[in-house]
Amino acid sequence: MWGTRLDQHAASPSPWTLTRSPYSFAVIRTVTTVPWHNRTQSTLLTKILLFYVIFYSILVGFFAGMLAIFYQTLDAKTPKWQMDSSLIGNNPGLGFRPMPDSATVESTLIYYKANDKGSVLRWAQVIDDFLDEYRKKGSGSGEATGAENRVPCSPTSAPVGEHQVCDVPVDDFNPCTSAKQYNFEEGGPCVFLKLNKIFNWTPLAFNTTEGLPDNMPEDLKQHIKLVSGKPEANTVWVSCEGENPADVENIGPIQYIPRRGFPNFYYPFTNKEGYLSPLVAVLFEKPRTGVLINIECKAWAKNIQYDRYERRGSVHFELMVDRS
Repeated sequence: MWGTRLDQHAASPSPWTLTRSPYSFAVIRTVTTVPWHNRTQSTLLTKILLFYVIFYSILVGFFAGMLAIFYQTLDAKTPKWQMDSSLIGNNPGLGFRPMPDSATVESTLIYYKANDKGSVLRWAQVIDDFLDEYRKKGSGSGEATGAENRVPCSPTSAPVGEHQVCDVPVDDFNPCTSAKQYNFEEGGPCVFLKLNKIFNWTPLAFNTTEGLPDNMPEDLKQHIKLVSGKPEANTVWVSCEGENPADVENIGPIQYIPRRGFPNFYYPFTNKEGYLSPLVAVLFEKPRTGVLINIECKAWAKNIQYDRYERRGSVHFELMVDRS
């Protein structure tokens, strides 16, 4: 009987397998197909993966569309918010160069030894790097974009063209030039001042002696009196003084090169290619050596507000020239 059953199933494949034991017979079914729960899990994972692919594709597309719409409201050269509406406001700050290296970023001390060639060259190199942009005159390889737009300007020259900007001839700032190492070796260093750029800001100059601030230095008042009513009076004036009585005594005579301020013909800044911020080189002729001198420089215009504690309209630095 058992032999007959085995012969019948030998002819055709069957999921049944017979095993004989000394005590009993058992029939065990061997499943040769993939279990149903494995097929269900595979289908579920595919659906989840497909869902996230579609979900993130829609999300990326949505944000890309929003960014495209947002960028349509911006101008590459003109800020949307200007003057009082902007974060930087309408009161330009005053900066100075050379700055100490990045290792002492919180320091504003210019210290060097006039009889140490290495010390002099280190500071001269910092200024060279800063003025490198000012010396580029063409648009070829290694030159600044828009440098060909720079033209000579003067208080009596006609307004520049639509794409032109006024040049800043830093190589004419004698003796504050690279060839003379900015006078550092002579013990009378040059410090360069610049106004921060604010789009579309135009200075209102103190071009007459009327309404001059009470705290304006007397020598500057006398200078304005000399040029009152002349084209060169349309200038953002600059003054540098010792902060304390001892500093006033130690600072020595000062020269402003090439003029005592930033002429109005450099303004307003409208992001034209090749534009350069105007500079004033302050030559400290004979500062007392071996003494730390606290110096404050101010910019003077009717629409520049001054606040010593918030450093509005002014800049502070220390100078120490040593010879030992």
